[in-house]
Amino acid sequence: MAESETDQVEVPLDQVDRDIIAELTRDGRMSVTQVAENVHISRAHAYTRISRLTNEGVLTKFTALVDPIKAGLKSSAYVTLKVQQHSWRELREELRLIPEVQHIALVGGDFDVILLVRATDNIHLRRVIFDRLQSMPGVQDTQTFLVFEDLDTR
Repeated sequence: MAESETDQVEVPLDQVDRDIIAELTRDGRMSVTQVAENVHISRAHAYTRISRLTNEGVLTKFTALVDPIKAGLKSSAYVTLKVQQHSWRELREELRLIPEVQHIALVGGDFDVILLVRATDNIHLRRVIFDRLQSMPGVQDTQTFLVFEDLDTR
């Protein structure tokens, strides 16, 4: 279960911490030895720092980034949702169960939620949006923004 906003405490980070985070963000499979060499600290120091950053919740998981096109997900869209204000908690949990939804953000502004949805093709994408998202209790309105090209910023 996710922490509430009141449970989250900012962890003070120095430049070594930030450098370690940058290295692991660039390549989460990087060995502790390689991190230590790149950051110019001992392996033991790198191991201690990485353990502390993990234990304090700064590093939350190590994961692989998947190229959606090579994985057969050729159609992507950002979908915004306007939701009934009393239903957002339940809706958030339902959205987490949809495999095509790869990112969920609760936001303020003209809409309440923005999703990154990836599908095999536009027909599949249409089914997810029309049959799943628009039919969910609490969803009042959606807007879809097709992604023509993903640009990697890392």
